[in-house]
Amino acid sequence: MRGLIAACVCASAVAFAPVNAPARSTVVMSAEMSKALPFLKQPPLLDGTMAGDAGFDPLGLSQIDDVGIDLYWLREAELKHSRVAMLAAAGVIFEELFGPAPGLEFCAANGRSQMDVFWDFWDKYPNVIAASIVLITVIEVPSGIAATAGRKTGMRAPGDFGFNPLGFTVTKSLAAKEIANGRLAMIATAGFILQGVTTHESALKNLFG
Repeated sequence: MRGLIAACVCASAVAFAPVNAPARSTVVMSAEMSKALPFLKQPPLLDGTMAGDAGFDPLGLSQIDDVGIDLYWLREAELKHSRVAMLAAAGVIFEELFGPAPGLEFCAANGRSQMDVFWDFWDKYPNVIAASIVLITVIEVPSGIAATAGRKTGMRAPGDFGFNPLGFTVTKSLAAKEIANGRLAMIATAGFILQGVTTHESALKNLFG
């Protein structure tokens, strides 16, 4: 009987004894914090698996899941705008360095912004602008169908249209470079437009003074 009482007392004492927690707090905290914004927690869906994902989502846009908008849709839109912006940024620089395409000599920048050149083109060939808008709409239809189907089935990566004429091996590193350069191009193109409508000078002149 005495042995039983002693065992119960020891068990009670052990139950209230402090337990050494595993040294995991700093590791878990660092894993849960955003790489881009270390003072904020990592967004649940941005776990680093997507190319270019550093956990930057201060507005919580990655958690939207309504009216057909979710992380898949957002990455599709980001890639599309990145590719368009890269073409636009390269086109602006090329035109300012080497001049307009043959037959469009009246569109020469001559130190002006590309926005001024665009409005010159609009005044002279409004039908071409209208046709371009129609063409963009025609391209957007199969693009939207592919994105919608890929979002439902999960069998298609965002932005993958199977267009790879040079046969590049799409590695994680290459995908990260595409999205990084695309984001930079979007910022650059927005800068070209903003400076163009305010200074009416070319992008290179705004850059180098």
